[in-house]
Amino acid sequence: MIMDIVTYGSSVLREKSKKIEKIDDEIKTLLNNMVETMQEAQGVGLAAPQVGINIRAFVLDIGDGNIRKVINPEFLEFSNNIVEQEEGCLSIPGIYKKVKRPESLKIKYLNENGEEVIEQAEGLLARAFQHEYDHLEGVLFVDKISPVAKRLVSNKLQKLKKETLKKIK
Repeated sequence: MIMDIVTYGSSVLREKSKKIEKIDDEIKTLLNNMVETMQEAQGVGLAAPQVGINIRAFVLDIGDGNIRKVINPEFLEFSNNIVEQEEGCLSIPGIYKKVKRPESLKIKYLNENGEEVIEQAEGLLARAFQHEYDHLEGVLFVDKISPVAKRLVSNKLQKLKKETLKKIK
């Protein structure tokens, strides 16, 4: 089932998400719906807050043939090498800016079967893990862009926020 993706200005995008205590059929269905929604929107990741649900889960599909369903993730380590690359977000359509992030990392999470996964990630996968994890913390990629870049997109963000608030009312 395709879900609605909430956009910039929605308060759920700014809340810290709650830990998932039990992986049941409801969570599994949600994760499957999130994968379908992400693919329909042609994204590489989608976090539960982006579909209005304040729990610590996200899905990733970077095109490597491995769709990841990530529950209660924790970062174990980051590389010291920082790279700057352009990012976008399904909740902030039409805005793409460069963000600095560690190039590689190690992450621990539960998959949809409740099994612990420890994964070493680099490049796009590492970036996607960090971007989606930020959503669970109530952080958006536009919070991490340079002050100059922020000024360049501030009008677009204000317009998007107004549109979002209009839809909510």
